[in-house]
Amino acid sequence: MVDLTLTNLVISFLFSNPFHSGTASNSALKITSVNLSIEPNANVIRNTSVTLRCKAGVLAYGTEAPNRVYTIYKDDNVIYNKTTSSSEDFFYNLPEARVSNNGKYRCMINIMGEKMASEVVTLTVTGMSTPILRLNKANITEGEVVTATCLAPGETGSLLFSFYDGSKEVDKIGLNSNSVRFLPKGVGDHIIHCSYSVFIMPNLFKSQRSNAVTVKVKELSLEPILKISPQNNVYEGDTLNITCSVSDSREDYRDAELLLSQGNKILQRGNTSIHVSWTARATSLKLTIECWLYVGNVAKVDNKTVSVIELFSVPTLKMSPPQVFQGDSIRLICQSERLSYNRLGGENLIYSLEPLEYHMSRAGNGVFAGNAKTIDSNYTCTAAAKGIKKKSNVLTIRPKVSVSAPKIWVSGNAILGRKIEIFCLSNTGTPPITYTLWKTNEQKQIAIVQEFSKPANFTVYISEPEELIKYFCSANNGGKKPYSSDKLHAAVIEPMTEAHLMVLPISGDISEGNSVTLICSFKGTPPVTVRWFRDGNPNALETTTTKINTTHYPFILSKEHSDKYYCKAENRANSVESNRVNLVVGMAMWKKLLIPGIVILVVSSLVLVGFVLFIRSRRGKRETAAELSVKPASPKSDDSLTVTLTHDTEVYNAATDAASFYDDKEGRVTNGTRGSVASLPADIINRSSCSFSIKICNSEWEEPQTCPPGPGTDTEEIQATDIQRPPRAQEPQENHLRDYRNPPREDQGRVPGEPLSSHSAEAPGSCSNKPTGPAGSRLRPSRFSHGPRDPRPRDISLPKQRPDRSQGSRPRQAATGSEPANTKAPGP
Repeated sequence: MVDLTLTNLVISFLFSNPFHSGTASNSALKITSVNLSIEPNANVIRNTSVTLRCKAGVLAYGTEAPNRVYTIYKDDNVIYNKTTSSSEDFFYNLPEARVSNNGKYRCMINIMGEKMASEVVTLTVTGMSTPILRLNKANITEGEVVTATCLAPGETGSLLFSFYDGSKEVDKIGLNSNSVRFLPKGVGDHIIHCSYSVFIMPNLFKSQRSNAVTVKVKELSLEPILKISPQNNVYEGDTLNITCSVSDSREDYRDAELLLSQGNKILQRGNTSIHVSWTARATSLKLTIECWLYVGNVAKVDNKTVSVIELFSVPTLKMSPPQVFQGDSIRLICQSERLSYNRLGGENLIYSLEPLEYHMSRAGNGVFAGNAKTIDSNYTCTAAAKGIKKKSNVLTIRPKVSVSAPKIWVSGNAILGRKIEIFCLSNTGTPPITYTLWKTNEQKQIAIVQEFSKPANFTVYISEPEELIKYFCSANNGGKKPYSSDKLHAAVIEPMTEAHLMVLPISGDISEGNSVTLICSFKGTPPVTVRWFRDGNPNALETTTTKINTTHYPFILSKEHSDKYYCKAENRANSVESNRVNLVVGMAMWKKLLIPGIVILVVSSLVLVGFVLFIRSRRGKRETAAELSVKPASPKSDDSLTVTLTHDTEVYNAATDAASFYDDKEGRVTNGTRGSVASLPADIINRSSCSFSIKICNSEWEEPQTCPPGPGTDTEEIQATDIQRPPRAQEPQENHLRDYRNPPREDQGRVPGEPLSSHSAEAPGSCSNKPTGPAGSRLRPSRFSHGPRDPRPRDISLPKQRPDRSQGSRPRQAATGSEPANTKAPGP
């Protein structure tokens, strides 16, 4: 039902396809399946009828059925073809199946060029028919041939027949040929049977054995007969009468044949009888004579053995002496060792030499004399008596070549204190050659050489340089006398034992720019190769070859040449290293002289700089005191001057404990309602900041007075900033002003008659932590000193100057910071 529905769907599609016209000639089809089956079974026994059914599934439309071509394959070979228009299953019959039908089958269908094949199916048939043997004769005579036929009833295919005589296979034939002709060998009964095999690639199916047939073989009545006369006490040269015949000569056997032979040699052949007269030859101790009878395929033989006594033995050829040299006299002797004197009857053997050349002559019966050739020669001799000739073996004469005077030499380098190899060789000479090593007249060693051009090898130990010349060698290969070589001439190399390195100059100036020479001395046989090395550097600085026991290496020194040096000396024996020399290169002389000069110059410069700094320091002190000497523009005798100084002080210079100089700093002075400006040092590196008040009393220059404290005092205020700290720590840390009673050297240039200033200071507060002296005491005119900052103001009372009107007042210093005109610069 499913197949019918599928077929209807396909036909409906084909009819609805616009590309088909629907005519029978253009019928569309499709092969859907091809199945091959074996009936009744794939495994059957012999004689079973087997049917191969091929069923094809085909889809088509139209009223006319297309032709179908069925093809049956067996083992890929076509065995059947059939064309039909029927849509029924196709059948291929195998009636009475045989083993030959075994194989793999396949079915293929071809419809209008469309093909499809089935799967492979295998047919197996078991069982084979029993073969039948037939013979044309059952009783035969020895030598007759039998024809045997083996039958395989009902079997088909490729058959292979085999025939057996007992268990031994006598023949095998194939290609469906079942008859064979064979010859039973031997008299008696022969059991014959056969079998066959069916050959199906690649298998071979064998049948059972056939029936057995007995063949009786009767012996042939003919026999060969051999007669020899005489048969005993036969000597070489005797004539033997030999007859070979058939036992029953009454019957005529046309296919009979007689052969007479001795060893592998045929003496005579015939049909019924053979007669031969033959001279005996003692080729061996016994002679075997054979008489053969051949009738058809039958061969019979009769043989007899005859002992033949030698008349004389085979001669031997010898040479005397056994070893000869080229050109030496030789004798060749040909002789038979055994003779039958009775049979010879006093007859002598005749000896001959081959080849008898011009240099050989007969010296007697069987004796030949001459000289040996320079090349190898081959000789034979022949002994003859009573018609018997016997030849000797070949004698090869190889004349020896005498040795020549040998040569002696040393292998490699002869090194003192070591073993060396001495070689001795003769350029000519037939081996074996005996070589002897001699030291003076004492025999040391012997060597026998079996090969041509191979030297003898001797090993000796050399302990002295003059020892080697005492050696020589001799060579002998059996000649009349040995030949000796010359004495051994070879240089004995003394190994390097020591090397010493020294430097020149020994105690001179080894400094930069000078020349130095390294000298390497050593002991050893020259030539010596010397290499110069710098310690740590594997590459040689220089390589020199010398024939003396010393060499040198000069070079110009530089600072980089400071190092350890050594030399390595090497000859053909060994190499040695010298001691290490430590070369320390000093500075050049001009550098040595330059350093003290530079040191002196540096020290002088430092001293000069220190001195200049000292002078400048002293001058700074004087300038500071001069700056603090302040005068009012119109001083009054009853006025006092109050100076208020604001001092910024930095920390001391710890290294020098000195303060910077005053330079270009300004302080402002207020005197009552009038203001005057005092110029103070400005450039202060290390300074501190503080404020204090100074009261300067109006008094005479010569006699300073203490200003009474109080508001009624006429004072001038000085606001000063950045006052230099004391330059030296060892000076007393107290506030003081410069004493102008003893002016410095530079103040001596003031205007004549100008009164000196006298100051007294009252310092209630100070930047220093040390107390000051009492009010009105005389202060040191050098500089201010200070310590840690003191917040209290300090008043210093100084007497006011009463200027001499007649002399004029000193000009006040304006805010420009310049010095008085009559002040000189400090000297160095």
